Amino acid sequence: MSELPESRDRRFATTLARGLSVLRAFRASDDGLGNAEISERTGIPKSTVSRLTFTLQSLGYLTHARRQDRYRPGPALLALGNVAQASISFVDLSGPIMQRLADETATLSLLLVRDGSRLLIVKTWRPRGVSSLWLEAGHRLPLKGTSSGHTLLAAMPEDLFKETVVNAAGDRGLTVEGAAEARRDAYAQLITKGYSITPPDQYFTANIHAVSKPFQSRDLAEPVVFTCGAMPNDLTVERMEAQVGPRLNEAIKELERIMGQPPSITIRD
Repeated sequence: MSELPESRDRRFATTLARGLSVLRAFRASDDGLGNAEISERTGIPKSTVSRLTFTLQSLGYLTHARRQDRYRPGPALLALGNVAQASISFVDLSGPIMQRLADETATLSLLLVRDGSRLLIVKTWRPRGVSSLWLEAGHRLPLKGTSSGHTLLAAMPEDLFKETVVNAAGDRGLTVEGAAEARRDAYAQLITKGYSITPPDQYFTANIHAVSKPFQSRDLAEPVVFTCGAMPNDLTVERMEAQVGPRLNEAIKELERIMGQPPSITIRD
């Protein structure tokens, strides 16, 4: 992760943004992080990271109770996460639906949100009794060359799309023209089929195949993405088209019915 760019808006608090960037550096599989590792992941100078981690520890958002040289998420961060999850109702409601989908399709099911110029995995549902992809909560994916990224671009309102693409320009070669083309292609698939698949020859890695569908919750100002993924040998394009994509489409429709919401993607004027 690179350091967050400073906003031209005078209201933008750069120190706060850097502190939040430190918190976002942690992943579920980490056995704590030192200042040097946090600096490497965020792009923030180590001297600045040291001041930020000291402050965050003092406030309870980080702790290093077990090993003095490595920080871990603290109790204040856990409480904040619980409040956030409780206030965003679709997260809990989607759990049984997505776990059933993961089990039925033998794929790793994911919930992703936009995190600056990339996507952040915030929930995973692993198929029971089947080995699955190593992706985990806290992992970030590029917008370019992923079914999740192209789907999110397609689901965004025009103003958010333009802002996001400007901020992400250059990440893995992303251009405004390329993002617009990916948005058009994914949107056409969502309207005609209910799900989106980025062609494997455009994918950012050859080790993953994935199919995605957006969801627009009343609790959030922008869409999120649900995705099913697996290794290419286990999840061919044919299987995505014939089985996994349609099942993902039905799963999100079920969530929309439970939430009493209209379809997240409709035909634009």
